[in-house]
Amino acid sequence: MLQSKKTDLTDPKEFKMDEKGFPKYVAFFRGINVGGKNKVKMADLKQLFHDCGFGDVTTYIQSGNVIFKSKQDKSLLPDVISHAFEKRFAFPSHVILRSNDEISAIMSALPFSKEEIEQVEADTPEVEHVYVFMANDYIDPAAAEKLCSAYAGEDKLSIGERELYLLCYHSIRDSKSAASLSKLGVSLTSRNLKTMLKICELLDADN
Repeated sequence: MLQSKKTDLTDPKEFKMDEKGFPKYVAFFRGINVGGKNKVKMADLKQLFHDCGFGDVTTYIQSGNVIFKSKQDKSLLPDVISHAFEKRFAFPSHVILRSNDEISAIMSALPFSKEEIEQVEADTPEVEHVYVFMANDYIDPAAAEKLCSAYAGEDKLSIGERELYLLCYHSIRDSKSAASLSKLGVSLTSRNLKTMLKICELLDADN
């Protein structure tokens, strides 16, 4: 009896491709190159994506942001990338994935006004103030609302389906609202507004 070949979804060799015409994604890595730990050179991370068969690979800054093209089912990509990453670098890093269109939607849904952002930037211009926290899973709105209602500080937190938007009045390092997000029970990674805007620019570069 003939048996069809079973695809190994964790084997990068299964994903070699001609990238023309395929959708763009952004992989956001969590917890690399932070405080001198879990060091990964962006050139090595870029090579990993090439070795996985992804196309048009671009990295941006050391926090681990990779723009690439893939023909694969989007739902499989976080596990494929995470598995390949841990195999190559010998430590795990959670990968949050967004498509080009999803990045555009995130930025369009930014809940803070230009005036609000300019005000906090004028007060403390030496730090970043606007952050987007992203998850692969949906965020429990009831749990998020509970966190928001329990917080009585200056920071503003807005809830999306798989994103949380934070406006910090001071440094995020001192933000109790940011620290409380670990209680939501989902794996989150954050990027500041400047990084998100640059990623949008890179996504649009060859469109």
